[in-house]
Amino acid sequence: MYERLKKNIEAVWEDRALLDDIAIQNDIRELIALLDAGKLRIAEKIDSEWIVNEWIKKGVILYFPIQKMEAISVPPFEFHDKIALKSNYAKLQVRVVPHALSRYGSYLAPGVVLMPSYVNIGAYVDSHTMVDTWATVGSCAQIGKHVHLSGGVGIGGVLEPVQAAPVIIEDHCFIGSRCIVVEGVRIEEAAVLGANVVLTKTTKIIDVSGEKSIEFSGFIPPRSVVIPGTYTKKFPAGEYQVPCALIIGKRKASTDLKTSLNDALRDFNVAV
Repeated sequence: MYERLKKNIEAVWEDRALLDDIAIQNDIRELIALLDAGKLRIAEKIDSEWIVNEWIKKGVILYFPIQKMEAISVPPFEFHDKIALKSNYAKLQVRVVPHALSRYGSYLAPGVVLMPSYVNIGAYVDSHTMVDTWATVGSCAQIGKHVHLSGGVGIGGVLEPVQAAPVIIEDHCFIGSRCIVVEGVRIEEAAVLGANVVLTKTTKIIDVSGEKSIEFSGFIPPRSVVIPGTYTKKFPAGEYQVPCALIIGKRKASTDLKTSLNDALRDFNVAV
């Protein structure tokens, strides 16, 4: 359906001189408009596997050099940037509380609530998700339906390298206060992170809910309840405690979805 756009984006990626072509510039702007409307997305789940659309990431990167710096006036505030802010929130059926900001080229589905927060270009935030106070959704991050990103959560962004997977938070997840999820980590459906969990590509994720520990890397399995922890690591100077994430159990299937996000943590006496 978008083969022409893809072909032209790939061509200009290989030859930046093509950026001077007005037709190519229009193709890049069309791509960003499609991202903004949610008709294209940086990553999508196909047959249970997340696929990164690298050509779309390339288009986002190419959008910056063709844009001029402009003053954005939101009296009494003023900004100076290359990327416009999203608008028409009433039409989009999105609730936006001052001072929430989202950039043009990000997608917000109907029912999304933005408390004072920030959503970057290329991000996809699906329906009825709450982006709570001072939470940030980085470029290209993929946030599912009925997700709660609690206060101060940092969802990392990624544009380059283009083959790098974005952070993915699947449907019905709860991300507790001050959590940080970066470097393409995937939080699978209905998982719950307690406050202050930090997840990077190399963070050890250890399931300690059974008789023997099981170690994961780069993703949190579905319905897991996760808290911050530490493990002992040897260094030339001695042994020290290094941060990790501990899976301490699973969300109860019997708990109503509207309350289970908080209750799943309280069941294990963990801070939200």
